[in-house]
Amino acid sequence: MKQFLDALNFCMKNGSDVQSRAGKVRKAFGYQMQFDLSKGFPAITTKKLAWKAVVSELLWFIEGSDDERRLAEILYDDKRENLKDKKTIWTQNAEADYWKSKARFKGDVGKIYGVQWRNFNGVDQLTNLISGIKKDPNGRRHIISSWNPPELKNMSLPACHVFSQFFISNNKLSCQLYQRSCDMFLGVPFNIASYSLLTHMLARECNLEVGTFIHSLGDFHIYSEHFDQVKKQLERIPKKLPSLEFKTKNFYEYSVNDFILKNYDYHPKIEASMNV
Repeated sequence: MKQFLDALNFCMKNGSDVQSRAGKVRKAFGYQMQFDLSKGFPAITTKKLAWKAVVSELLWFIEGSDDERRLAEILYDDKRENLKDKKTIWTQNAEADYWKSKARFKGDVGKIYGVQWRNFNGVDQLTNLISGIKKDPNGRRHIISSWNPPELKNMSLPACHVFSQFFISNNKLSCQLYQRSCDMFLGVPFNIASYSLLTHMLARECNLEVGTFIHSLGDFHIYSEHFDQVKKQLERIPKKLPSLEFKTKNFYEYSVNDFILKNYDYHPKIEASMNV
């Protein structure tokens, strides 16, 4: 994960300090990282990755859900009536003051990623993606977009990771993600793991090997209240990457416990609050 640490360090040293919608940030624009998925799973090792949060959110997107309480069910593997005091990474968005007046039910997060993946103005992009990869591996339209301008007003959080394209060469599946807004300390390690996992899942479904995950950053930034945590992280030496193990199942029937990071060795967790 040296590439991520290099990006984090670049932002700290070269970014501009500004006031953003969600607080003071140091930001820069335009950066790219590449991770060879055949050489290990790119889980951050200079702090602990919330692995089950990564897996559960991705499975939630794949379902096409708009219900934060459904995410809780996936994460905790329990019924929602037993999870009233349990939170997820989307709880703050579901309960944000700016969104409450639009929410249709408790836990509604609007037409976010999963909804767009499975119903972008009536188009099931994910099903089409899998079909396209299988039928036309050399095609140039293996794309999922989460940025739907007419629907932005109906999202508790407009998509940050907005556009992903998949590419097959030598029987290996690669993914390039463009992310318009990148919270470097909390969000980006999570996004790297999520799209790397998605690439592994799609490759397994389509009888392919994994290639490269390419992460293109637009506005990448560090919140000022995370500066101390970032400095602490940059002092740590990265450890060897883990490997990913998971069963072969129907693509839409995985559960959170089906995915294991084998030999995941990491530095202790670094606490930080999320900005919404």
